[in-house]
Amino acid sequence: MLIGLCSSAVADPARIAASGIDYVEENVQSFLTPEGPLSGFEARLSLARSCGKPIAAANCFLPGEITCVGPAVDEARLLRYAGTAFIRAKLAGITVIVFGSGGARTLPEGTSSGSAHAQFVALLRKLGPLAQAQGVVLAVEPLNRGECNFINTIQEGSALVRDVGHEHIRLLVDIYHMLKNGETPEDMRYAKGLVAHAHIAERDGRTAPGTKGEDLRGYLRALRALGFQGRLSMEGSWKDLYSELPQALQSLRAQLADAGYT
Repeated sequence: MLIGLCSSAVADPARIAASGIDYVEENVQSFLTPEGPLSGFEARLSLARSCGKPIAAANCFLPGEITCVGPAVDEARLLRYAGTAFIRAKLAGITVIVFGSGGARTLPEGTSSGSAHAQFVALLRKLGPLAQAQGVVLAVEPLNRGECNFINTIQEGSALVRDVGHEHIRLLVDIYHMLKNGETPEDMRYAKGLVAHAHIAERDGRTAPGTKGEDLRGYLRALRALGFQGRLSMEGSWKDLYSELPQALQSLRAQLADAGYT
């Protein structure tokens, strides 16, 4: 199992290089900047590469103003934005883009979940071929109910991905969001055959594994039972990232080993 960090390789490449992580998960909006100049992206990419770690994934796909459900969707802008994001992802070596984007995905008042589901499925069926053309997988992330009011659970996310039916539209499992929702490891059964990427953090304070001693092994065992052998990113809050990171890596690797990962 490869363990990554949701962070910026641009901000401190030397310390990223010295860390024990396997890869970096960057930010679409601040790193790929799909509506920004290519020259700026190329400069950031050059700096990020100096960290010596693969830039393998990126999150924060859409800014809040580029809505993807409801009556005010600017589909032409969204597809342009996505197309550029996927092209730049390929240039960076990014193979997974995480589609959380709670602000862009929140249902406006008066929009039913049923109509939004159909609208989102139709959009993802257009995004799938764009992602595929660049060798990128778009991983839909169920978000906890405190952050978004649409596609909250693994069951809902799995149903959505199956309805889309495109091999480059997959699912992300985020153990923190599952914990916040009160979902159990058994709920992962809905995601069999769909998971492309995973995130992890402890429930209280979204802290790194090992910070508060929360036992996450049940969720990791369930992930392994799905046959998942992809990448797992630590995404959460840190008081002092680089002093806390070694303990977090040690704790997570120990829990992964106990869950049957080698």
